[in-house]
Amino acid sequence: MKRLNRLQKALALAVGTVAAAAAVAGQAIAAPPSSDPGTMQPQVVGGTRAAQGEFPFMVRLSMGCGGAMYADNLVLTAAHCVNSTGNNSSITATYGDVDLQGSSRVTRTSNYVYRNPGYSTSTGGDWALIRLSSPITGAAKLKIATTTEYDSGTFTIAGWGAASEGGAQQRYLLKAQVPFVADSSCKSAYPSLKSAVEICAGYSQGGTDTCQGDSGGPMFRRDNANAWIQVGIVSYGEGCARPNYPGVYSQVSALSSAIAAKATELGGGSTTTPPTTTTQPPNGRVFENANNVNIPDAGAAIYSDVAVSGISGNAPSTLKVDVDIKHTYRGDLVIDLVAPDGSAYRLKSSSTSDSADNVLATYTVNASSEAANGTWRLKVQDTYAQDTGYIDNVKLTF
Repeated sequence: MKRLNRLQKALALAVGTVAAAAAVAGQAIAAPPSSDPGTMQPQVVGGTRAAQGEFPFMVRLSMGCGGAMYADNLVLTAAHCVNSTGNNSSITATYGDVDLQGSSRVTRTSNYVYRNPGYSTSTGGDWALIRLSSPITGAAKLKIATTTEYDSGTFTIAGWGAASEGGAQQRYLLKAQVPFVADSSCKSAYPSLKSAVEICAGYSQGGTDTCQGDSGGPMFRRDNANAWIQVGIVSYGEGCARPNYPGVYSQVSALSSAIAAKATELGGGSTTTPPTTTTQPPNGRVFENANNVNIPDAGAAIYSDVAVSGISGNAPSTLKVDVDIKHTYRGDLVIDLVAPDGSAYRLKSSSTSDSADNVLATYTVNASSEAANGTWRLKVQDTYAQDTGYIDNVKLTF
C-alpha cells in the first residue's frame, strides 16, 4: 500500500490538482517509485492477508485508493485521492470481498464527491466523502472516533496497496498493526506535521507501514465495547516502512464534527442531492445555504442569504447560527447576522492577533424581537489585506 507523498501534496496545491486528476482518471495517487530517501509515499508493508469478513467495512476505490463505509451510500477517504467537490460518476467502489476479483464483491459507481476544501490548512484535514450512485443496503460501517480517547495504543491498518516500497498493489487485502507515535517524536521526521489534525503511527525500526495504494484507507482499533472504531485516514509518509519515519494519518477525532455534518448534507444513507433548503432535526427547524460565496480581500462585505418560511411568530431567543468559513487568517473577518428587517447582530469582530485558519463555530443570538420568516443574511467582511477565503455554509436553527 502507498500514500500520497508530501511533495506531491504541495505540488497539487500549488499548480492545480495534478495528482488528484490522475486519480479520477483511474491512476495511482502516489509518485513513481524512487530510491531517493526524500521521496514520500503510502501502502501495507509487513502485513498478512486478512480473512474474509474480518474487516467488512473496507472499500477499494478505482483511482488507486482505499476507504471505509461511513453509511450505506457514503465512503470516507482522503481529500488528496479525489479531484474536487461536485458531481462525479468516474469512481468505482469495490466492497464485500478481500479478493478484488472475488465472487462476493459488490461494486458501485460514484455520483458525487465532497473534497474538504481546507485540507491543506493547519486545521483542515485530509478527508473526503464519496457518495455512491445507489446504497449498499446493510453494508458494514466503520464508526469514527469523536474524542481522543482512542488516539493511542496499537492500531490496525489494512489495504490493497503495495506490500513493499515500489512494489505492485495487491489483489488481496493485507493487514498489520502499528503503535501510536507521539507528536513530539513524529515531528523529528516531519517538522511540518499538523498536530491539530494529524496523528502518527509506526515502529522506530520500520518494517510495518501503509504504502502506495493505501491512501484514504482507515487506521482503526477496538473501542471499549470491542467494536472497531476509526482513528485515522491514511495520508502520507516518507517511503514505506522506513526506520524512524512513521506513517502520518488524518486524525479523525479532530475532524469528526465536520465529517458528520457533511455526511448528513450528503444524505446520510440516501442518494438525494446535498440539501440546500430545509431539514427537520428533533429539536427545531434548520434552514441553510450551502452555496460557496467568495470573500474579497480587504473588500466590501458579502452576504450568504438564508430564506426562512413556515415558522409561526418571532425567532427564538436562542437562535443558533452555525458558520463554516474557509479563510487563511480568520482574524481579518467581521461577521454579522442580518435579520429580515435589516437589524444586525454581531457574531465576530476582527482581531489582528488571531492568525488561525477558518471559522467553524456556532453562535447563539437573542432574536426574539425579530419576525422569523423572511430572508436572513450572513454578512462577512475581510478588513485586512493578503488573506482570502469563502463562506462554505451557514445554518440557522429555529
